[in-house]
Amino acid sequence: MNARALLSSYSPHFRPPNYSSDISLSKKAFGFPEFKHRVHYRLRLHTEQVCCVFGVFVRTSARTEFGKVYADVKSEPYDISESVPESVNFKDAVNDAVLSRGDDAASSLPWWEEFPKRWVIVILCFSAFLLCNMDRVNMSIAILPMSAEYNWNPATVGLIQSSFFWGYLLTQIAGGIWADKVGGKLVLGFGVVWWSIATALTPVAAKLGLPFLLVVRAFMGIGEGVAMPAMNNILSKWVPVSERSRSLALVYSGMYLGSVTGLAFSPFLIHQFGWPSVFYSFGSLGTVWFSLWLNKAYSSPLDDPQLRPDEKKLILASSVSNEPVKTIPWGLILSKPPVWALIVCHFCHNWGTFILLTWMPTYYNQVLKFNLTESGLFCVLPWLTMAFSANLGGWIADTLVSRGSSVTTVRKIMQTIGFLGPAFFLTQLTHIDSPALAVLCMACSQGTDAFSQSGLYSNHQDIAPRYAGVMLGLSNTAGVLAGVLGTAATGYILQHGSWDDVFKVSVGLYLVGTVVWNLFSTGEKIID
Repeated sequence: MNARALLSSYSPHFRPPNYSSDISLSKKAFGFPEFKHRVHYRLRLHTEQVCCVFGVFVRTSARTEFGKVYADVKSEPYDISESVPESVNFKDAVNDAVLSRGDDAASSLPWWEEFPKRWVIVILCFSAFLLCNMDRVNMSIAILPMSAEYNWNPATVGLIQSSFFWGYLLTQIAGGIWADKVGGKLVLGFGVVWWSIATALTPVAAKLGLPFLLVVRAFMGIGEGVAMPAMNNILSKWVPVSERSRSLALVYSGMYLGSVTGLAFSPFLIHQFGWPSVFYSFGSLGTVWFSLWLNKAYSSPLDDPQLRPDEKKLILASSVSNEPVKTIPWGLILSKPPVWALIVCHFCHNWGTFILLTWMPTYYNQVLKFNLTESGLFCVLPWLTMAFSANLGGWIADTLVSRGSSVTTVRKIMQTIGFLGPAFFLTQLTHIDSPALAVLCMACSQGTDAFSQSGLYSNHQDIAPRYAGVMLGLSNTAGVLAGVLGTAATGYILQHGSWDDVFKVSVGLYLVGTVVWNLFSTGEKIID
């Protein structure tokens, strides 16, 4: 039998009927004057003879706050194999009922409650990487007055710049294993606190002597070394594959905007308060981020008690197994050619990227004859370009995947742009005398480089989603080696050669990476 029944008509002075003590229903639950929207509920009650399904909905008037409560009632025969009490406790039935709110009710929520939680996680990771590069690039500006104060030669400057990578190298694989086993929330939180403390201690270490400064910079690298594997672990659990490129592009654009912020504010702070102020102010920001991270972030959607069911269903529909990783199949991982393509290409990519990250202000100062403030300001343009093009590339990549292009094809296209673009623009620097054109070439080189976020940087989750943290830690270890060798080698090359020689090495590695990537990479899952 199907019927519609009027359960109640009410006004602003409505008082609920005197239900029996077994029933406890609030005005808010039935959508009374607090809600000026249409609200739907479905209530299924099982009795000894029938199964009754009540489709309850409420209509209210926003102007008069009068409304009516209706119920669609459907009765069906219902067999049970066990006896039930003659009297059915209505309160127990209500407690066991499934209440599903309709879209009209959901639309009454504030926008910040409707905002997808997975993108809250992405934004928090973005802000962590913003701090990451703020704390990293401030040394590239502060090193100029520091080297003048302590009489450091270019080789010593290269040693100091590369010391960060000593610690950064140590925690890549360890951070990935740790994140895959205990969850990315704990690991990323630890990393931010650790590197923030090391940043704040940098001026003290410099005054104590060069060995102390090298140790503190290496300690800072230890904290930042776990960040990328931990982030990759978290996003592999929170972000569906259809949003993977965009989410990673946004997070990595945090690094680029962190470089912008660090390079823009460091000269101002140095002129106003001295170079130590850069490290004190930037290092203190980590405490603010950490308090938000503790309150809002979870390692997995399954851990979040406030995650809406519809979003959890969307995430888990395309997610990997949430069982904790107990052992890492190293033999299987290292036997796959696409894994080695990632490792080699990460090395080739990071050689050029880290040289520009650490030596760009010096290039502007020595070659283009910009002063300290101008060096910092002109360094901002390439990183702004990277932030824009990374998100553009992420949108293009996800759009291509959603329209049916294979993930393999998309990854190869994006990474080829990420290699050949910088190679082309760096070759043009050897023929340019104008500072403005040189800055433009740097911006175009970095801008095309950022397409790598939708290429090799997205590929870890493609080929081994369950071991995403370990995979990134493994390939980024090669990338960090490139940073250590490339940063130190640049100082050596500049003592015995020129900037043209520095750029030629980077271009050669970009070309090698292009060939390896297109021959051996894949976007298909190769490790369960």
